[in-house]
Amino acid sequence: MANIEEMMGRFFLFGKMYSVELREKSFDNWPFREDCNCTPEMMAKAGFVHCPSENEPDVVSCFFCLIELEGWEPADDPWFEHTKRSPSCEFLLMGKDFSDLTVAEFYRLELARVKIYVRKLIHRKMECLRDAIDVTLKDINSQQNSI
Repeated sequence: MANIEEMMGRFFLFGKMYSVELREKSFDNWPFREDCNCTPEMMAKAGFVHCPSENEPDVVSCFFCLIELEGWEPADDPWFEHTKRSPSCEFLLMGKDFSDLTVAEFYRLELARVKIYVRKLIHRKMECLRDAIDVTLKDINSQQNSI
């Protein structure tokens, strides 16, 4: 799972990723190339951008809903996996190529993408706050027990 800084960077970078060609370019070091369902072309068409790390070379994220998926197998279908894990992703529901969108449709989609980002950012910050509260409570309890 991306940390807050990674998520912020991805959000701004992913604003350019409405283009399937740009998404496909992110799969330079993708481990699945031929004789499989999850080729770079298929991954990009399903809305994914490759976001590898040292420990997770097959992590992808949807440029729109920001869902992260990993642990890909050659038989995995990117469209099925995306729909299964993020059925309300507006990219999936768009039903047409980006180049066919009207300006009004694009702005509506971009507004939805911003809302998703803000919601996920707030949830992530709340998780950090909960973790900090838990640490503080443990410290208080250990200090009380030592008195």
